Amino acid sequence: MKKKDIKILLVDDEPDILEIIGYNLTAAGYQVYTAENGLEGIKIAKKQQPHLIVLDVMMPEMDGIEACEHIRKIPELQHTIITFLTARGEDYSQVAGFEAGADDYITKPVKPKVLVSKVKALLRRLKEEDTSDPVLKVGGLIINREEYKITNKGKEIILPRKEFELLSLLASKPGKVFKREEILDKVWGNEVVVGGRTIDVHIRKLREKIGNNSFKTVKGVGYKFVD
Repeated sequence: MKKKDIKILLVDDEPDILEIIGYNLTAAGYQVYTAENGLEGIKIAKKQQPHLIVLDVMMPEMDGIEACEHIRKIPELQHTIITFLTARGEDYSQVAGFEAGADDYITKPVKPKVLVSKVKALLRRLKEEDTSDPVLKVGGLIINREEYKITNKGKEIILPRKEFELLSLLASKPGKVFKREEILDKVWGNEVVVGGRTIDVHIRKLREKIGNNSFKTVKGVGYKFVD
């Protein structure tokens, strides 16, 4: 996919941030849309169906956490990449963001060029093609990697992108213990810096949706999928 075809939506209540970040992303070759609050962001997201949404946490009308939850309920936006802009030290916001369905977070203040590089890293997966079998079957679980569809014991389950990719990785080799470093590398990529708690939050969400017994924690090492 060419840069000029990639749509990015910026949602922040500070005009200066929208202008500076928007200018730099536009200069980098992306299509950029902006919104000043969560409600406006959802409206534009429905219309434009962006590939990436950068959401501020604290905003009037509707904050970023609630906006993210709404966006994840829109079928055509299920696999849009969502990253939060969080103030330094806002650990609660980061965890709440992941639980709402976000893929990552960027700590601000952040230099425009650094943000552009992080955006490039997040968008790398749009250029990657999975040459393996698109349909993975493990027991009663069916994972369609091309259509991003999950069926568990005959019931279709909709997962945010990162949860889908994490489940797909673990289920690709049932019984294998995937080290935390390997999970971060294959699901989030080397260029995206995320904390260790990121994996834990996503595993917890998968346990709620797929079943607690399907995921085993190997203390101090990582996780494995059990059929």
